[in-house]
Amino acid sequence: MTVAPVGEEVSVLIVDDEALMRAGLRLMIEGADGIVVVGEATDGSEVPAAVDRLSPDVILMDIRMPVINGIDATRVLRQAGSRAQVVILTAFDTDALLRDALVEGAVSFLLKDAEPRLVVQTIHDAARGRSSFSPKSLARLVEMATSAPGSSAAPEVERPRTGVDMSRLVTDREWEVGRFVVQGMTNGEIAEAMYLSATTVKSHLSSLFAKLQVTNRVQLAICVLERGTPG
Repeated sequence: MTVAPVGEEVSVLIVDDEALMRAGLRLMIEGADGIVVVGEATDGSEVPAAVDRLSPDVILMDIRMPVINGIDATRVLRQAGSRAQVVILTAFDTDALLRDALVEGAVSFLLKDAEPRLVVQTIHDAARGRSSFSPKSLARLVEMATSAPGSSAAPEVERPRTGVDMSRLVTDREWEVGRFVVQGMTNGEIAEAMYLSATTVKSHLSSLFAKLQVTNRVQLAICVLERGTPG
């Protein structure tokens, strides 16, 4: 998988059949540092040609479009070997949509009412191959991923790769942050709940990622649920 080099601008293709939504997304992200909108498409059928022409790092892809929907368009891109990272945008948060988006190769899944700062952060994360999810989607994904083995509701979510057990080195404060992640809370919400600065929360999360040997919040949440807190 090719990802955007750290420090370079992230190029974004916006795909949505509603002109107003495309305009809103462009306005939302074009003013953000390190992001440039390189083009728009109105349907999934236009995506392959647009990707070939523009070579975007990230695609903000609506899930419901009249000719080819976002999930099918994502599948076509993956089958063609595209390096573009797909962030699925939807007004509907259902198990089937979330599962299908991940199975077909989307890196992230956001609701259309997500806060601008979350959309911007998700774009930067996606460009580096890191997954992000709306808080509610994250909580549901973790619930599905930790359901009984063989359940048809559970998507194929990569489990944390663990070697040496570092969980004993996790502090009580870090476990507390991890439990808030399980609840689907954002960094800002965690900071408010724990009376910490956003910078401190990020520091705790970075430490948790390293100690538990995980690479994203979904793996972290699964790890916290499976291991529990030390007693």
